[in-house]
Amino acid sequence: MTDTYNLTSLDLPKLNGRTLRLFASTLDKGPIRGPLVNQLLKQGGIPSLRELRFPDPPTFYPLAIEEAVAHQDAPPVNMAGLESQLLAMPNREPLPSAADYARAYRDGTSDPEIVAERVLAAIADSDDDPRPLRAFRATNRDDLMAQARASAERLRAGRPLGLLDGVPIAVKDEVDQVPYGTTVGTSFLGRTPAAEDATVVARLRAAGALLIGKTNMHEIGINPDGFNQHHGIIRNPYSLDCHAGGSSNGSAAAVAAGLCPIAIGADGGGSIRIPAALTGMVGLKATFGRVSEHGAAPLTWSMGHLGPITATVGDAAVAYAVIAGPDRRDPNSLHQPPVRLDGWDQTDLRGVRLGIYRAWFEHAEAAIVRDCEQVTRQLVEMGATLHEIEIPELNEMRLAQVVTILAEMAANMTLHEEHWAELSPSTRINLTLGRATTSADYLQAQRVRTRALGHFRRAFQTVDVILTPTTAITAPIVPDNCEDDGWSDLSAVTELMRFAMPGNLTGLPAIAFPVGYDSRGLPTSMQAMARPWEEHLLLRVAFAAEQVTPRRRPPVFYELLGNEK
Repeated sequence: MTDTYNLTSLDLPKLNGRTLRLFASTLDKGPIRGPLVNQLLKQGGIPSLRELRFPDPPTFYPLAIEEAVAHQDAPPVNMAGLESQLLAMPNREPLPSAADYARAYRDGTSDPEIVAERVLAAIADSDDDPRPLRAFRATNRDDLMAQARASAERLRAGRPLGLLDGVPIAVKDEVDQVPYGTTVGTSFLGRTPAAEDATVVARLRAAGALLIGKTNMHEIGINPDGFNQHHGIIRNPYSLDCHAGGSSNGSAAAVAAGLCPIAIGADGGGSIRIPAALTGMVGLKATFGRVSEHGAAPLTWSMGHLGPITATVGDAAVAYAVIAGPDRRDPNSLHQPPVRLDGWDQTDLRGVRLGIYRAWFEHAEAAIVRDCEQVTRQLVEMGATLHEIEIPELNEMRLAQVVTILAEMAANMTLHEEHWAELSPSTRINLTLGRATTSADYLQAQRVRTRALGHFRRAFQTVDVILTPTTAITAPIVPDNCEDDGWSDLSAVTELMRFAMPGNLTGLPAIAFPVGYDSRGLPTSMQAMARPWEEHLLLRVAFAAEQVTPRRRPPVFYELLGNEK
């Protein structure tokens, strides 16, 4: 096999604090703005994308319609059976699961009102620190307690709406939830409360979830770091010196800190999987169109995914089962086959073919590669077979993902031009680059998308699941003196996004799950990708890995059920 691996680690300048603000201001209106923009595009590799010559037509949306037709006869989820299964399944993890809450409510050792009071106190405590966690942007005591009372009444009457009734669940502030405004991490959006719940939130509410508030996030979700100048830096429960990734960092930090077993995130370039990885949680990005985007902020049309960040794989399975499925208000969701979970908890992996592109798999910190290799060996011991594969043009995919998401975000943010000066410096820099891309750049990126779909389709002819690390580095340290202006570290961004970006460009499902810890005690994580609509297989691999991966609670952790495991 001829190796065509062409991803490289980048060594780009780091900008912090006032230097970053000055640089952003120069890009806004300085006399050397043009040359600076061109230099940034060159450093990012955009000119090399322009030089490529492809005959392929563009693919604007990665809708897996043919694959959906092939899966129409798949067995749909038996929700009652899944919930009974989870209630009977002991939780071996040190973090409480949704089923732990359900069991506590049913055996009378706790109730939703107690949990609601405790979660409000825990959120306040987590922010009462010189290095506050800042997992949440907003909570509403009256709303939360009203939900808790209604849930407690249903449980006392023996008529719970399901396993999630009374279970605390958080929602990223990119997704509409009554009675909150949706700020998308900005200072100017969300001044009016949402008129209705997003479809994902409505489905969770109908299942009885205790919706505890809106989680903090990177401003407009444009970077995988923990900075937000308006609502506070989101820190990592495993080390408050480190950030929690992004942009669904508040959701990941909330789950890792025990504030809830499930939170909703959004993923346009790894924004569910990256923070899940850095905080040692499970993060599922389903097939494009599997989960309705109705009610989510319009940031990136062709790459956006909503999905769960959870404490356990079982939590990911039940959350996915509740929120997935067609929604007439999201046309992209109407092409899918039945949602399935058959075999998700089977640890006998005979017949499962695992694929590794060795050069890609090993392009990460030594501790991450070590832990991923160890878990891969254990999956093989469970019966899976391991196969070497090759995926060409990964760097072209990286460039196409960058061009697509920045161009789409820049186009969307033109609706708020009058608030440009209120955006943080790093956000303005990224949007400026998005504005500098051309229609030819965007079309070229969609041609690369077509080619990427072909490359992965060919890989999945010989394997069922592709394994990589989730990120190439563990959680980065928050730079000093950056609370007001933030930081820009594009080299770290490429390390965080190295394995995540193809999933958004192709729309393929992917899951992040913990596999160990580095020498600092920070979590390491593995990613698995599968064919369209085969989320059940990803959950099966992640569940098998969960059985052989010891986990630890982070130093910042709150026990809401009042019992130590």
